[in-house]
Amino acid sequence: DSGKTGTGLSNACPEGFLCNRSTFPLQNKVPSALSTPLPLTHEGFWGFPLSLFVVKYSYDKKNILQTIFSDHFEYIHYVLRPGKNVMDNIKRMIHCQDPSYGQAVYGCPHCGKLKSVPFSCKSRFCPSCGNMYNQKRAFRMSCKLISCNHRHCVFTIPEELRIFFLKDHSLLNCLFHAVRDIVLRMFSKLNKTENFTPGFICVLHSFGRDLKWNPHIHALISEGGAGNITSWRPNKHFDFRFLRFAFRKVLLEKLAHKLGSSFLKLKNQIYKDHPNGFYIRAKPNLCSPNITIKYISRYLGRPVIAASRIDSYDGDSMTFHYTRHEDHKTVTECLPVIDFIKRLIIHIPDKHFKMVRYYGIYAKHHKQEKNLRQCLSPQKQRYLSSLLDWRNSIILTFGYDPLKCPKCGTSMLVLEVYYKKTALFERFRKVMGYG
Repeated sequence: DSGKTGTGLSNACPEGFLCNRSTFPLQNKVPSALSTPLPLTHEGFWGFPLSLFVVKYSYDKKNILQTIFSDHFEYIHYVLRPGKNVMDNIKRMIHCQDPSYGQAVYGCPHCGKLKSVPFSCKSRFCPSCGNMYNQKRAFRMSCKLISCNHRHCVFTIPEELRIFFLKDHSLLNCLFHAVRDIVLRMFSKLNKTENFTPGFICVLHSFGRDLKWNPHIHALISEGGAGNITSWRPNKHFDFRFLRFAFRKVLLEKLAHKLGSSFLKLKNQIYKDHPNGFYIRAKPNLCSPNITIKYISRYLGRPVIAASRIDSYDGDSMTFHYTRHEDHKTVTECLPVIDFIKRLIIHIPDKHFKMVRYYGIYAKHHKQEKNLRQCLSPQKQRYLSSLLDWRNSIILTFGYDPLKCPKCGTSMLVLEVYYKKTALFERFRKVMGYG
């Protein structure tokens, strides 16, 4: 039965890769000059299990984070006993690129060369998948931006408050809401009749460069706002004093409402210890539209730690480095591996928690939106979106085509997709006629 042809799953061949020379389902998709069906010689038949061996061999060479968490998985599970969401992310990261958890099989329609591509875990905790997730997130953020200068502001909290956010992650919503309220209020004060509304994007970082728990908000705020009558009014003056005092007041009020009377004593003490408000960095920076897009993808979308920052691991301890904010010096820190794991897993966000939020004119349709020009035109957005798939990302990042046949150079086509629940042994048993 020839079945359906195409680049999707092969329905022409019940066993996916076991095809007759005369009924190879992809042979009609190649030019006649190259239409050599997939052969059932040792190259085509044994190529599949051999390619599985190659994939498994490469999977055994795990990245450093996979090795660390694999070596101490039992300790994490039975001693640290984190929540279900944390364990799910750890398991997914450990089994990222594991062919037994799903893979796609590609075949060359010209020479019959086969290649297996294991699935990634899609976890934000995984350094490789998290990097891809952040690239897509940065692209979505860039599609929202208005063609104007933006100000990068950082809203921080004192150390006394951090423990409350660590014990109850739902309080992190108060951080977002406090930043939203004071930024909208600052622009609204410019003209109450116009009620100017800026566009700003808030990104939560729960970590410092030393990986300790330090929740703070990075906000990218447009230097201008859209009014009820005026389409756009530039505003390069940010009331720094207002931001500091208002952020302290609004955040403490929201926390007092959530935590109740037990928080009042600490609230009064914080007012005494921080008479100048909470620290906010809102200095002018050269964030033109082009620079802003690059800045988002490079900084706002970074993962907790890159594998390149881990210098060594010996099974009991590990060493990593970071650049200190105060003097820009490189600091090397050596930790027991369990302490390193504890530092990392506290930054895994709760399921469905939004780490990036859009406010002002970036949150919803504004009446002046049609009069504002975006940084990326619809044509550029469609083009850049096409570059974010798996194949093009590898071509742009590493400079090679993963689906180009290494033997003849023809583009490979998908033959079969195996998911986690697929028993490969059952597939081989049916092919070989056992049982």
